[in-house]
Amino acid sequence: MENFRVVHYLNQFFAGIGGEDQADMSPAIREGCVGPGLSLDRLWQGQGKIVATVICGDNYFSTNPEATVQELLPLIEAHHPDVVIAGPAFASGRYGLSCGYLCRAVVSKLRIPCVTSMEPENPGVQEAKGLAYIISASDRVARMGRVLPKVARLAAKLACGQSPGAAQEEGYLPRGYRLNTLRTESGAVRAVNMLLAKMNKHSFMTEIPLPQYDQVTAAAPLETGGKIRLALVTESGLVPEGNPDHLESSRATKWLKYPIPGEKYVANKHYSLHGGYDVRFVNADPNRVVPLDAVATLVREGVIGEVCQHYYVTTGMAAPIARATKFGSEIAHDLLQEGVNMVIVTST
Repeated sequence: MENFRVVHYLNQFFAGIGGEDQADMSPAIREGCVGPGLSLDRLWQGQGKIVATVICGDNYFSTNPEATVQELLPLIEAHHPDVVIAGPAFASGRYGLSCGYLCRAVVSKLRIPCVTSMEPENPGVQEAKGLAYIISASDRVARMGRVLPKVARLAAKLACGQSPGAAQEEGYLPRGYRLNTLRTESGAVRAVNMLLAKMNKHSFMTEIPLPQYDQVTAAAPLETGGKIRLALVTESGLVPEGNPDHLESSRATKWLKYPIPGEKYVANKHYSLHGGYDVRFVNADPNRVVPLDAVATLVREGVIGEVCQHYYVTTGMAAPIARATKFGSEIAHDLLQEGVNMVIVTST
């Protein structure tokens, strides 16, 4: 394919419109390339061209990402791109999330390949991971010149229908896929060579990278009795009848807080909308996932002092780790404001 078509997504800052004073701007489109798109166009040397740049303010996007995506998709689709590029976003959280949301929607709904770029710890990585190609970037915008050639090269391959090389070759973050390749050495030989390299403190690359998780130190136990103020927190998607705040059944974008209904939950007054397990038993008895009935008994017996009069809920189905971490931090802050010193967290 020659002269492939590209649509580029930028926030208000990189589009040269303004900073925080313009962060509420609604989606707009400009013909041709803007900002870093000018450098991308030059890198392709006529092989490809940015036909349009879509722009949106960081605040506007982050306030209602799903609705904003629905505004942006028709603008992108109308220009018939062979590939879409978002960013680079570097370490900017709001911008990174916008790039991640948009790339996910473009790939899953428009079936158009996407390339974005951001710092690996940017929360936007979790939004686009496994769908878009994410070129690893530093947290410094000054490194733009090092990132754009990688973005341009990978975007050109995708636009022309070529298969990208491995993550370490192209510079993108691993996407979670393992592909079969032919090697001259057997697995046993490769494993022994890696072990010898490790023992001799030489560099090597594992073929099975393991995920890294935070280690959380358990809090010290509390003595039972009147000093305990306990709260109930759940990711089971248990909401009041009618789901008044529209909690999602998966990939939740919010956590919610509702009044405790007396000493137990009653069927038909609360139900679970979680998309990852069979909710019939929970809907028959909501106390199975939020044990209000058992906790009320402990209060009557004097084992704990009192129960916080609100419970906290979100949906854990397909929750990105970065977003779940953010929810946990926000809920913990609210619990402290409520004077809570013990929490029961129920999971599905």
